[in-house]
Amino acid sequence: MQIHKTNAMRILDTKHISYQIHSYDPEDGRIHGTAVAEKINRPEERVYKTLAAHNKQNIYIFVIPVSGELDLKKAAKAAGEKKIEMLPVKELQKWTGYIRGGCSPIGMKKLYPTYVDQQAAAIDSIIVSAGKIGVQVELEPQDLLDTVQAKFADLIQL
Repeated sequence: MQIHKTNAMRILDTKHISYQIHSYDPEDGRIHGTAVAEKINRPEERVYKTLAAHNKQNIYIFVIPVSGELDLKKAAKAAGEKKIEMLPVKELQKWTGYIRGGCSPIGMKKLYPTYVDQQAAAIDSIIVSAGKIGVQVELEPQDLLDTVQAKFADLIQL
């Protein structure tokens, strides 16, 4: 499968950050995170999904393990807000430039405050969407943080 560079890959190239590309066939419609981990033959603990949440004024990005569920109270606390809620899927492309299943924390329309679940600090590489359904990038967690000016935080429900 021919892989064309995505915006996320171009940004990583510009910053001289090394990454590995993983691709999978999305034709069966199974594009949720755990299916992606299975398709690219990587442990779920390394594959992360990108979620967008908001309050009335701001949008926040949360990058969490695919098998985890975002704890909105923890997410609000990390963002310094009293309350946040998930951004409706129909508004995702308007605000981020990405569609569901292909939302990368890298290369959004704006650089939103971004938080990566603290579990990523303990692993040597993290896999996130490359900004297109069927394509993922694997890079060091700190490189992801540096690229999108993110912070580690406790984000998932236990």
